[in-house]
Amino acid sequence: MLFAAALAVAVPFAAPALAQTVPAAAPAGIAIRDNGLVATWYPPASGKRGPVILVLGGSEGGENGGKRLGAAFAAHGYGVLALAYFKTEGLPQQLQEIPLEYFAKAVVWLKAQPLADAGHIGLYGISKGGEAALLVASLQSEIKAVVAAVPSSVVWQGINFANYQDVKSTFSLGGQPVAYLPYDTSAPFSGVLDLYVRSLKFADAHPDAAIPVERINGPVLLLSAKGDSLWPSSAMSDRVMQRLDAHHFRFEHRHIAYVDTGHGGLSPADGRMRNSGYDNLGGTEVGNAAARADAWTQTFAFFDKALGGPAR
Repeated sequence: MLFAAALAVAVPFAAPALAQTVPAAAPAGIAIRDNGLVATWYPPASGKRGPVILVLGGSEGGENGGKRLGAAFAAHGYGVLALAYFKTEGLPQQLQEIPLEYFAKAVVWLKAQPLADAGHIGLYGISKGGEAALLVASLQSEIKAVVAAVPSSVVWQGINFANYQDVKSTFSLGGQPVAYLPYDTSAPFSGVLDLYVRSLKFADAHPDAAIPVERINGPVLLLSAKGDSLWPSSAMSDRVMQRLDAHHFRFEHRHIAYVDTGHGGLSPADGRMRNSGYDNLGGTEVGNAAARADAWTQTFAFFDKALGGPAR
């Protein structure tokens, strides 16, 4: 009951900022319902062929979080596919055993777009979307650059919002569950962060749950929040960096850990954002505001360098 109650309270707040309304000035996207995909496509603002970015929201599920992220990249000029992957019509309703083939289909769809430069595809994910982004990029060589915000270093046990006792992996591949790190519910815990921190201590006992980030075919930027009160995004990002270094990863890889910043403090600003620690699952008003601005400056600069910038 402790586990169910804590997740019921905390998980819906996993990315509170991502559920905010897309600003009126944001580019209008095109709803995509193709071959099982549920997504929004933002063609390059220039109308010319150029680099594109696949965008994944977090554990809020549905389409709104990804659309808000996608609008931020589209406003910068990129072609963007904001992909929903659960909790909406036609997709799994729970965050568990999400087929990795679904993300592969999205890459195929992007490559087929006349305005997409298939040789320059980036991937951005936040929170559980950051976990997904690192895993998907390790499997899809077409992905040439990855930004993972407040991500995980491992595949975690999934979340069934209807039944927290139903234990499955977050992802599947070939119809089989992907190896995952289970939650340690052997004793009471004080909150979801405590649960994740305690469970992460068992990561070495589940080596197959570690995301094989060394297989990513391009540079990696990790953005984490040291004041994250949902899960230890900075510690997990450090583990990603350690694995990349241990495998002599040949591409640029960087980790920026923002102080006084909460789990939701790296989502895009739109003039309506609240920066308090309460609204962002950690951090301070000043810390979240500063991190939000810098993280997006860093993200755009990273993709511009790695992908050549949006078509002009």
